[in-house]
Amino acid sequence: MKNNKKVIAIVLVVLVVGGFLFKTFEPFFKKSKGAENNTTESGAILEPADFMTDSCYAFIQKQVSFGPRVPGNANHAACGNWLIEKFKSYNCTVKEQVGSMPNWEGGTTPVRNIIASVHSDATKRIVLAAHWDSRPYGDKDPDATKHKQPIDGANDGASGVGVLLELARISKDLPADIGIDFILFDSEDGGKPEWAPDGENDAFSWCLGSQLWAKQKPQRTMRYAVLLDMVGAEGARFNKEGYSMQSAGNAVNRIWGNAAKLGYGEYFQNEETAGIIDDHVFMIQANVPALDIVDMRPNYMGTNFEFGSSHHTHADNMSVISKPTLKAVGHTLAYTVWNLK
Repeated sequence: MKNNKKVIAIVLVVLVVGGFLFKTFEPFFKKSKGAENNTTESGAILEPADFMTDSCYAFIQKQVSFGPRVPGNANHAACGNWLIEKFKSYNCTVKEQVGSMPNWEGGTTPVRNIIASVHSDATKRIVLAAHWDSRPYGDKDPDATKHKQPIDGANDGASGVGVLLELARISKDLPADIGIDFILFDSEDGGKPEWAPDGENDAFSWCLGSQLWAKQKPQRTMRYAVLLDMVGAEGARFNKEGYSMQSAGNAVNRIWGNAAKLGYGEYFQNEETAGIIDDHVFMIQANVPALDIVDMRPNYMGTNFEFGSSHHTHADNMSVISKPTLKAVGHTLAYTVWNLK
């Protein structure tokens, strides 16, 4: 199927991975349905440290400056080393998860997940995740001669990581009883390109880093996990993604409620959309309630999705990054984490 990103609309989910998702995730989806559905924080409210968009923007720009971050190339290695040092500079405990996973070409792709923890001993924890690799192909570019050239991935990859780095920077003011595990998933965006023939297991050619992470079963207990994907573009719209609602609906409603309270309702739309295959699905498989904040705009039928004209093209560079969008996501997350339930 020639589809957008690793996005699988309802039809693909049913035909390709529907049975797998139902059998694997049904127990986890049921957990959230009976949960208390608070939509905003209540009681004593803590104001987080100021989320600085200039700093976040600079983190994105730095990643892009390395060049396309394709797993296995020198740009990727250099950027990974820089990310580790940045987290360490913010007093995070950092570890790597290294391995390899089968890819769509019949070979294997190296995986280097980066996990950085704040307040490692705190039992009240949340996972904040994003992918740090960039797409090896500009397979949706208007110029067909560029379809096999890697892209910058400023929005698709670097934006989520930039938000996490800024949250790590201000985490020195995080209440001592709250812990954060930042997870940078690798090898998320190397799935089968638009120009390759379709295959029955195409959905699993994406999200290799989170698949490896899930196979190794995380040991920590966390309230829930929040995945960020494409969170920096101008005009972004974050709808309530289907699997997120099934797995962690209480948390989704709380975050979206906080966004509205803070004045970011324009970005966080109160509309539920179909489920998609993204890193959060494999976190759910590992028994972690997870949700996806992703710029996903349904068309009028609700079965296809738009991610903007730069998606998987060479236009996905710093020109698409919007500081107001970064502020909406970063401030909302900071407020939510500082008041973690």
